[in-house]
Amino acid sequence: MVVSAVAEDIEEKIRRLRELGRAAAETEEQPPTPGPPKPPRRRVSRIGMFRERERRKRIIIGALVLTIVIVGAVISIYTYLESKAARELENAKKAKIAEVNKCFTGELANDTVKVQLINKILAAKSVKEVQSINVKAICEKRLQEIREAKRRAEEEKRLKELEALKNQTKENIKLAFEPLLQVRVPDELKAEIVSTLNALLAQVDAAKTKDEVLSISPDEYLLNLWKKVYFYRIDSIPTKDVILKRGTSMNIYTKEEAKEIIGKIGTLSELLQYSVKEVEFVQVALVLPRDSVVGGFLEPGDKIKIYARSNGTKFEEIVPEGRVSMVLFAASKINLYESETKTTSVSSSSSTTSQQSSLTNYAPGAETNYQTSQTSQTQASTTQTSSETISASYSYSVDLSEILKAIAAGKINDPEKVKAELEKYGWKVLDLERETNLMALPKNTEVLVLVEVPKDFVPKLLTYESSVVIAKITG
Repeated sequence: MVVSAVAEDIEEKIRRLRELGRAAAETEEQPPTPGPPKPPRRRVSRIGMFRERERRKRIIIGALVLTIVIVGAVISIYTYLESKAARELENAKKAKIAEVNKCFTGELANDTVKVQLINKILAAKSVKEVQSINVKAICEKRLQEIREAKRRAEEEKRLKELEALKNQTKENIKLAFEPLLQVRVPDELKAEIVSTLNALLAQVDAAKTKDEVLSISPDEYLLNLWKKVYFYRIDSIPTKDVILKRGTSMNIYTKEEAKEIIGKIGTLSELLQYSVKEVEFVQVALVLPRDSVVGGFLEPGDKIKIYARSNGTKFEEIVPEGRVSMVLFAASKINLYESETKTTSVSSSSSTTSQQSSLTNYAPGAETNYQTSQTSQTQASTTQTSSETISASYSYSVDLSEILKAIAAGKINDPEKVKAELEKYGWKVLDLERETNLMALPKNTEVLVLVEVPKDFVPKLLTYESSVVIAKITG
């Protein structure tokens, strides 16, 4: 501002000197304009006039030289001052720009505020204007703005991700509850299922962080609810026993046992592998050798287990529980052998016996006693025996199957008596075996056993029909 005022003052002085010089030249060159008549003046000599003009010329020339000197000095001073001010301004701008570059680094290196700030510094007209720019404050403000913008962006991103995670979690929960909602259960249990689902969804909506959302798992709730569904299914079966099936494995349990097994399951995936079925018994006839049916010592109503030879000598249980309805032995021929013996015997005998004895007593005093005894015996015996034996024997066979056919055809006079005898024959043979510990029927005697087994086990039973073994449950 000082330099500008000095320059304006010098220009004003130069302008006045030029006007003075121009006015003097015009006065000398132009003839005087006519005017009103003046009174006559004193006549000046020509020499005096010439001297006056020379004097005036010298004055004007001196003024011009002085003016030129002054203008040159002013210009020099002005140029010096302008150059110094420009250098100071340039140095101030460089220092301020260096401060900008030092402050605006990292994420602010290419920031638009940095470019605008540099342009503002370059456009400054004075050092004071450059120095008035607070780079640090602008830098910190911009850094705070960027951090705030990043924070807002991260918060928006977090909220979007959180919302997406919530939506996905709720969809997963609904998908997990969908099979449970489709199960036919009492209204009270259905209401509990719906209430649990809504509570989980509300819990997801109320979560503030991802960790809270991820910590919400429906597995425990689903496990408890599914157990209640299984308990309901078990109680809904009219029979006292139920079948628990897991994969290809099936077992029969009482309702209490089945509930206990279901209650001990700890994971939902394991629980859903089970299915509950009603025990429906069907009758299956099996013709097996005697040694495969507990020796034939089975009676209607006996509880049994059925095993099968699956691989060589390895057995597996294929029917965990069944009942015997009927036991039939194969009808065959009975071979009978009878014999009669008559014996006649004659026997005669004679016997002779003689015996002699003597006894002597001698007592010479009261304190002494002597006794002597002598005995002799003679026996003779003679026996004669003769015998005669006459024997006769015969054998015959009875075909039991033909007798049964004859009874069915009415060809026997007294069928009731025959049937009673056959009935006695059937049970007497086994009873005699028990009493005598002797086996009358061979081990390969065929026995037809009519068993009642759950229908779910029939396909596997028929698969191993020729290699099954029936075991009697005694406990």
